[in-house]
Amino acid sequence: MRISMPLQYAGDPKAAVDQIIELEKVGLDTVWVAEVYGFDAPTLMGYIAARTETVQIGSAILPLYSRTPTLIAMTAAGLDDLSGGRAILGLGASGPQVIEGFHGVPYVKPLARTRETIEICRKVWRREERLTHDGAVFQLPLPAERGTGLGKPLKIINHPVRSEIPVYVASLGVKNVAMTAEIADGWLPHLFIPEKAHTVWGEALAEGRAKRDASLGELEVSAGGLLAIGEGEDTKRLLDLVRPMIALYVGGMGAKGKNFYNTVARRYGYEEAAEKIQDLYLAGKKDEAAASVPEEFVELTNMVGPESYVRERVEAFRAAGVTRLNVIPVGEDPVALIEKVKGWASST
Repeated sequence: MRISMPLQYAGDPKAAVDQIIELEKVGLDTVWVAEVYGFDAPTLMGYIAARTETVQIGSAILPLYSRTPTLIAMTAAGLDDLSGGRAILGLGASGPQVIEGFHGVPYVKPLARTRETIEICRKVWRREERLTHDGAVFQLPLPAERGTGLGKPLKIINHPVRSEIPVYVASLGVKNVAMTAEIADGWLPHLFIPEKAHTVWGEALAEGRAKRDASLGELEVSAGGLLAIGEGEDTKRLLDLVRPMIALYVGGMGAKGKNFYNTVARRYGYEEAAEKIQDLYLAGKKDEAAASVPEEFVELTNMVGPESYVRERVEAFRAAGVTRLNVIPVGEDPVALIEKVKGWASST
């Protein structure tokens, strides 16, 4: 396994990038830059590209509805050029709350939009011919009846460093995961429990892989959680740090019946807890919602405890098919912690 890490930039983005530079020296393979409704991801990704040398730089994720597919392709190609071929394009549909609430774009046909966006991006990067596309969501050039009639097929001016930039998709639903396994280079699942992953997603992954073009190679999987070594009460304190995040996703990322993370928690077998967490969170009782997250859920989605136990958790993620272990290192020396886990992940 390779080691990846989400950039923690809620405070000072530049300070977070300073840490990435130190982690790069001990073998950090990939940094993922989020975009929700804060700073945009590409600006920070370009800054990381300028200050690093080897680490791969991925978006996790660029919301599909916030940009045209062509702009997404141009952005990825530009970053790939600046970084010397280190870009990874992580895409996701996000959800109605952000897309309709913050961007003002109708949240419709997310699967078709994902598939067509990836198709268009790959056409742009290959530069084999002028760009055309006739899909259910996008038509390029735009048909005359929908515009001025003056649009014409074009080709990206620059020559991308790579004609095949890796595309990862953040997906949780059965149909979306199947599509990811069919057409994407990698998969970005959230709240991943290794021991339960096959039960929840095994059939969808198998369905998608059966249709997968062999030229894509094996599907990469990037998943993980909090990484910390501690004993006793220290372990409990560290795990409690992630309870509010789990409660936010399971309880607050969507309305009743429209929360993808809540659905996943239910499919993991935490139906009663998922219901309670959502009810409390939507009622404004966020602390109570966090306290209601099952201890097992917290433990299994993260890698926190004595060193021997943490190593077992790393192996559990490997056994579940994870190829990029995504970690959030917490402790007095995150650099030493990454170096240690890098050694574990590199061994067989």
